[in-house]
Amino acid sequence: MRILIACEFSGIVREAFVKYGHDVTSCDLNPSEIPGKHFQGNVLEILNDNWDLMIAHPPCTYLTVTSNKWNKNIDLINKKTRVGIDRQILTNDAYTFFMQLVFAPIKRIAIENPVGYMSTLWRKPDQIIHPWQFGHKASKRTCLWLKNLPLLRPSNIVEKGYYHTYKSGKRSSQWYYDAALKSPEERLKIRNRTFKGIAEAMAAQWCDYLDNI
Repeated sequence: MRILIACEFSGIVREAFVKYGHDVTSCDLNPSEIPGKHFQGNVLEILNDNWDLMIAHPPCTYLTVTSNKWNKNIDLINKKTRVGIDRQILTNDAYTFFMQLVFAPIKRIAIENPVGYMSTLWRKPDQIIHPWQFGHKASKRTCLWLKNLPLLRPSNIVEKGYYHTYKSGKRSSQWYYDAALKSPEERLKIRNRTFKGIAEAMAAQWCDYLDNI
């Protein structure tokens, strides 16, 4: 099978599928962190290259629930943050890109994103998973929209891990809070990498499914 892992710089999902003997290419604007078959560029350039399966991780910066407040016209001390109409344009661009992946001419597709706008702008996800269902002591609500693929089954349920409580009383998973202490560039990478247990479950379960249909 020819498999495309869209919007992945880490190579984690790509290498999980490579182990099953498939021809797998990852694609991102950034180079791959792990050596392997990687197209550095816009994934839209290769969407029509006769893929059998695509797993996509479109950018979520402008699609998350928490970013909604920035779409309003408000004054900010931090002038680097895009707000109001500028932010709305970026949100619309992110939505358009997401939907281009949805309607890609590929028979089987899985699209991953945090809980956000797409549940209302398009449709609710087929399922929501957490890393703790796949061997990682961490929480992260991750939506999966699936086309001609079965739901992902938990492969190794463990404890949900530690949480950090802010002064406001709001909580976040400790790994997510720890990432906030890093540089903006490293923080973004940490939060965007797919947890290895999830990648391995995708490869094992979906390869088995496709080998037996």
